[in-house]
Amino acid sequence: MMQFKTREKEFEEKREFNPVFWNLRKKLFALRRYRFNYLLLLLGAGGYYLLSQYSQLPPLIAKVYITLFVMLIFCLRIAFEWERVPILRIGNYSRVKGPGLFFMIPVMDTIIDYIDSRIRVTDFTAEKILTKDSVPVYVDAIIFWMVWDAKKAVLEVENYRFAVSLSAKTALRDIIGKNSLSKLLTDRDGIGHQLQKILDAKTNPWGITSQSVEIKDIVIPRSLEKAMSKEAQAERAKNARLILGEAEVEVAEKYAEASRKYEKNDTALQLRSLNLLMESMKKNNSMILLPSDTTNLFNLASASAVARQAKKKGKRDKGKGGQE
Repeated sequence: MMQFKTREKEFEEKREFNPVFWNLRKKLFALRRYRFNYLLLLLGAGGYYLLSQYSQLPPLIAKVYITLFVMLIFCLRIAFEWERVPILRIGNYSRVKGPGLFFMIPVMDTIIDYIDSRIRVTDFTAEKILTKDSVPVYVDAIIFWMVWDAKKAVLEVENYRFAVSLSAKTALRDIIGKNSLSKLLTDRDGIGHQLQKILDAKTNPWGITSQSVEIKDIVIPRSLEKAMSKEAQAERAKNARLILGEAEVEVAEKYAEASRKYEKNDTALQLRSLNLLMESMKKNNSMILLPSDTTNLFNLASASAVARQAKKKGKRDKGKGGQE
């Protein structure tokens, strides 16, 4: 139990993405869409100051000027290239605006949200789930998804970001329970495709589609890791013994073929025996006790070598005589 808690702690420390800093950075960047409004506000304040100092305008005209300029500031909005902006008018859905500059009627129009239409990445985890063969595992995965219909994303579901994350977790838990550990470890791509199909069926009515789902990591108990390692070692040892046995069979076949050749040639067999003896003496660099009749083998080998040399010399002499 303590080992599994330790693994759980290690698993939690493997987070590579900090959403807090990313959301803060995103909020600060979103303030840039109001730069045009800030500029208009400064121009309006500067114009009012100049008119009040160097022009004799009636107070009513000055108030109308201020009112119109403030309304203009609130009417103008900017959406970035990747943003879509659903708008409600008096509580009813009106239209989707963006990207670029667009106008809205103050008080009557309401911006629901600035919807990011780019591909997003969400990290989700299924913690301590039993597989089909009753093995507790931790699975960490990521989903690539995007909003293709901003209207459905804000009208069909309350919080589409949270809904996508929960749907992915639920689908992952369901798939882990239906598959064995070996399939989870060997067929990650297949598991990802199954998750993608399940998520598409859930999120398409919300105007959201999942591009792909990838399994990042699968963590199992350390005791099971040791057992699987021993099993792999035993399998490798088995394969090594099978290969060695096949090699022995091939060597035996070659020896059988060599014995058939030596069977009809006693001299070749004796020379081979002497060759093996000389090789063993060179390698081991030691003294070898031999039977007393082994010298006959040396005499036989010497006689065979002399006869072979004489035969070659006779052929050369015969060839020279023919040329003369």
